[in-house]
Amino acid sequence: MQARVLSVATAHPPYKVSQPEVRALVEVLFEGLAGLERLLNIFENTGIESRYLAAPLEWFAAPRSFSEKNQRWFDTALELCEQASRKALGLAGLKPQQVGAVVLVTSTGLATPSLEAYLAQRLGLPLSVLRLPLWGLGCAGGAAGLARAAELAQQNPGRYVLLVAVELCSLTFVRGDKSKSNLVATSLFADGVAAAVLGQGAGGPAVLGGFSRLLPDSYAVMGWDLGLEGLQVRFAQSIPALVEGALGPLIEDGLAGYGLSSQDVQTWTLHPGGAKVLAAYRNGLGVDEKSLEAAFCVLKKYGNMSSPTVLFVLERQMYQLERPAPGSKGLLLALGPGFAAEGVVLQW
Repeated sequence: MQARVLSVATAHPPYKVSQPEVRALVEVLFEGLAGLERLLNIFENTGIESRYLAAPLEWFAAPRSFSEKNQRWFDTALELCEQASRKALGLAGLKPQQVGAVVLVTSTGLATPSLEAYLAQRLGLPLSVLRLPLWGLGCAGGAAGLARAAELAQQNPGRYVLLVAVELCSLTFVRGDKSKSNLVATSLFADGVAAAVLGQGAGGPAVLGGFSRLLPDSYAVMGWDLGLEGLQVRFAQSIPALVEGALGPLIEDGLAGYGLSSQDVQTWTLHPGGAKVLAAYRNGLGVDEKSLEAAFCVLKKYGNMSSPTVLFVLERQMYQLERPAPGSKGLLLALGPGFAAEGVVLQW
């Protein structure tokens, strides 16, 4: 039997901000940037109304060292991971001692021992638990992590696997970086955590498998540069065009490995990278409006949280919307640094 997504749960920090609030601060912080007034219009075009941050908005007005930001990442991320994980285990009807493996995805902070070592002991997971930390996959990490968790569950039918994706994107903000990339990032990115339990049993969709596709020589599209103040965003404006153009055939190629095409996908679980990216999915792959609504709703309420965001969309499709028809095919899809597409083929 294929591994199933038995449950999905989410958590977010307590500091909720609206787009106008962030825009007002950015207008002050980016004073002197050429074309600032025109660039600020992006805040009205993202499709985002509110977001959650790991610190009060005024905290970002002062310069912060990498060490200070990373410590806040560790403390906040661990607390939120525990919240989401306990909720996911409860929804699956499992005790922590029944978890045989934990996959933890992040790209916005650093810790050694890695975060899941602390999380496992907080939750009371077996000390023999298999640990798989994944770092550097960015927005694609939630999809890649789901595929790896399903593989572990498939290889070990008696084990339940806990997947946790946590990103605190706001804490990578560099106060002195007045680049256009940094400004765009302030309009989109937010903070959140998603946890999922995979294994044999009843619940959500079965995972038929995953695929990864790299776009050649596209390293500059998205990523981090490491500076004195920490991780500094690298972010191109060409992503929507890539979705409609070069990435479409790569995604079709990934689906073909399962004997499918985009026309066979009845439910799309999409990482909402932004309103323009979602529109590009509609134009490039013919994504249906119901699938887009689920992604747009998460974008509107939470912003782009990087890797957990696609799992927020899956949570909405599993618990808040009418379930897809039993046996129908789905594709969970996210794009990230590489530049890459990570897909997970589902059967509802």
